[in-house]
Amino acid sequence: MANPEDMYQCQTTNCGCIYNPDRGDKRGKVPGGTAFQDLPEQWKCPVCGAGTKAFRPLAGPGSVAEESAEG
Repeated sequence: MANPEDMYQCQTTNCGCIYNPDRGDKRGKVPGGTAFQDLPEQWKCPVCGAGTKAFRPLAGPGSVAEESAEG
C-alpha cells in the first residue's frame, strides 16, 4: 500500500480526487505502480480534468496536512 507521502490530492474546488500510485489511473491509461512524478505531461485528473499542477501531496513538505497543522 502506498504511503501518504506518495499519494497526491487534487486541490480544485469540489474535486478532492486522490492519485494513488499503487492503482494508477485506468481511465488515463496509467498503469499501477506509476509514481506521480512519472505521470505523462498530458495526464489530467480523471474527475475534473485539472493538470498535475493542481495536485499536492497528502503528507510531507508542501502537503495539505502540513498546511492544516500550521493554520
